Amino acid sequence: MTTVDQPVDVLLSDGSTVGLRPIRPQDAPEIVAMHGRFSERTRYLRYFSPYPRIPERDLHRFVTVDHRDREAFVVLAGDRIVAVGRYERLGPAAPEAEVAFVVEDAYQGRGIGSVLLEHLADAARRAGIGHFVAEVLPTNGAMLRVFADFGYQVQRQFADGVVHLTFPIAPTEATLAVQRGREHRTEARSIARLLAPRGVAVYGASATGQGVGAALLGHLRDGGYPGAVVPVHPGARTVAGLPAYPSAADAGVPVDLAVVAVPPDAAAGVVADAAAAGAHGLVVISAGFAEAGPAGAAAQRSLVRTAHAAGMRVVGPNCLGVANTDERVRLNATLAPVLPAPGRVGFFSQSGAFGVALLAEAQRRGLGLSSFVSAGNRADVSGNDLLQYWQDDPGTDVILLYLETFGNPRKFARLARRIGRDKPVVALAPLARPAGPALDEAAVSALFAQSGVIRVDTVAELLDVGVLLAHQPLPAGDRVAVVGNSSALTGLAAAACGGQGLTVADGYPLDVGPHAGVAEFTAALAGAAADDRVDALVAVFAPPLPGQLTVEEADVTAALPATLAAGKPTVVTFLAGRVPAGLPAYPSVEEAVRALGRVARYAGWLRRDPGTVPEPSGVDRAAGRAALRGDTADPVALLAAYGVEVVGSVPAGSVDEALAAADRCGWPVALKAAAPGLRHRLDLGAVRLDLADPVALRRAYADLAAGFGAQVLVQPMVPPGVACVVELREDPAFGPVVGFGLGGVATELLGDRAWRAVPLTDRDAAELVDEPRASPLLRGHRGAAPVDRAALVDLLLRVGRLADEEPRVRSLTLNPVLARPDGVSVLHAAVGVGTAGTRPDTGPRRL
Repeated sequence: MTTVDQPVDVLLSDGSTVGLRPIRPQDAPEIVAMHGRFSERTRYLRYFSPYPRIPERDLHRFVTVDHRDREAFVVLAGDRIVAVGRYERLGPAAPEAEVAFVVEDAYQGRGIGSVLLEHLADAARRAGIGHFVAEVLPTNGAMLRVFADFGYQVQRQFADGVVHLTFPIAPTEATLAVQRGREHRTEARSIARLLAPRGVAVYGASATGQGVGAALLGHLRDGGYPGAVVPVHPGARTVAGLPAYPSAADAGVPVDLAVVAVPPDAAAGVVADAAAAGAHGLVVISAGFAEAGPAGAAAQRSLVRTAHAAGMRVVGPNCLGVANTDERVRLNATLAPVLPAPGRVGFFSQSGAFGVALLAEAQRRGLGLSSFVSAGNRADVSGNDLLQYWQDDPGTDVILLYLETFGNPRKFARLARRIGRDKPVVALAPLARPAGPALDEAAVSALFAQSGVIRVDTVAELLDVGVLLAHQPLPAGDRVAVVGNSSALTGLAAAACGGQGLTVADGYPLDVGPHAGVAEFTAALAGAAADDRVDALVAVFAPPLPGQLTVEEADVTAALPATLAAGKPTVVTFLAGRVPAGLPAYPSVEEAVRALGRVARYAGWLRRDPGTVPEPSGVDRAAGRAALRGDTADPVALLAAYGVEVVGSVPAGSVDEALAAADRCGWPVALKAAAPGLRHRLDLGAVRLDLADPVALRRAYADLAAGFGAQVLVQPMVPPGVACVVELREDPAFGPVVGFGLGGVATELLGDRAWRAVPLTDRDAAELVDEPRASPLLRGHRGAAPVDRAALVDLLLRVGRLADEEPRVRSLTLNPVLARPDGVSVLHAAVGVGTAGTRPDTGPRRL
């Protein structure tokens, strides 16, 4: 939500940044100044008249709004207002408002109108406005396109020389697709300007050649970068053999990128100097910011605000730098003296120091990179920005990520789902988990897999998988041929396949024996590659014993490329000989099979239908919001608003109250201890079922009161079924997640829950039902009737929709849910409410 006290920064279509906030009375002088900069055409198109100056009465009305019936947002480039958008409700409590905006001539055509429309529509919806109307001159083609291109269902009428527009402002799939398409383009362009600069200014390089700044300057100079390299130094005339200048603008050459290695207290001056030179972005290598404590965090926030106000994005601070190996760019603005060879793998590292090791290991493995970004403190540019850029980058086929935290987990999942359909995303993410109840590692891995992300556990695995993806095609299935000259190695490889979800194809493993020469070994490999029962190959070769084979007979590697022309992915473990380029080689068969297994699971994800996010019927969002009162919630009313019926229960504190409650509910009834955690504990005797008359109820109440206290719940009996549990949690890494499992102490003890992040697709919900290890009980185990799986899927989709739309719901537990052949019954619901969770991937675009 945008407020006067909390303005937001937004990206324009050219990748530059501006600020956006509600208007305030103090803006009057700036509004007059902006109006004075308008061309006559701009004034006429906005006001339908020449309107050379703003009368005092109009000015006061322009800058004074109530932020409900009348709202206005200003767009700022630095301290200067360059655009205004506003709506005004058409009468008290009217559901319609007139919308209009105007953009200074120099900033037209950069997407400001669409950004203003997003924020105005969001504010209007929160004020109870459902439709916008606008009046536009027919000659104002740019304004007409803003409305027409947004995805709204616009109705047009032409009267009195004006085009009258009316359209609903509720978000739809069409408007969301337009908004996210613009988000993708703007973020990708902002990164493209950082990675392909026309010139680079370096701040903090000493004239002595010592220190971080001098190292950066040397790497830029020696890496073959063809653009201008401008050392900025207050006194020296040359630095590292290059002409130096007191200001970047003094160089008289285009400067798009500023690399900063100065102390934090000097950063503000650098931002101003780089902005004056026309720089698009900053790469801040310097440490001493948020990682150093509260004062450093304040300096970091100030740095980003100042840079955004100047239209620039920030990489870092406390980062390793950025690199682009494209032959036309050859940019090494990093602390790594030598970059890996050019290749088709994009690499993002949140850690600076760790990035150095990753680059060195990539070079050793022969993994070529297209571009590299180290984000450090990730004050601005993040992995999500790089995903947006790499999606369209023709030089990048594979994306590797090292992530320590998620700034916007919902957005990461959304982008990964989309980008992973075209380019694999591999993530090493040792995410810190919170104290107390948390998702286990299996659940975390499932959440990554839901988005198509190949999650790995070590640096070695990250590069193992990266090398395989960079050099080999994806497998068409999980059937593997293991071919080798050692029964021990082929046996190890075959055993490892089972643990990685791979199936050893019929007729394999194939051991050609230690005496096999080139011809026999390569013939076996060629046969496996041509075998229709095989989707991928694992080739293992042990060195022959002395005297067994001649050198020529043992040189199997030379014949590999010709024998593996069938286009099936192949991993090799050769303990002798040198593996040809393009074949992923691993020191052990376990590592080779593990990499192949991870890639095969990703290929399986690609083959599956991704599903859709359906709109459940009977959802009453207004009723859902009404069920959330202050710090409490009415679970029954909240769930009813989302089409989920909870079987009613009546509290009772005495046997007489319990008897009266049973009469109201209708016999037979169930009696449950009311204390949280006991209401489903049949195993502890805290639940008594099928009480058909007062005698049975009195006896059951006496037992429960003696063991668990006088407070009980009386509930009408429902037909028996398989007990299930549905949960909603707000995970710190993934945002809201929905869990499903079967009820019972054993499954809770074993953590037999499946988890998916919201929003849930129909496929996600179906996988939640099928994934728990105890799920065969739902499908008719040992002759039982299968439960209504569609009803469980529908329940999960409704809970997922609730989680997606009600950020104040921090937790939800449905326990037990009885699943039967004829449907489901929710017997109890508990809801935890708090302040609205941060949902940065919802609402209008903002950085």
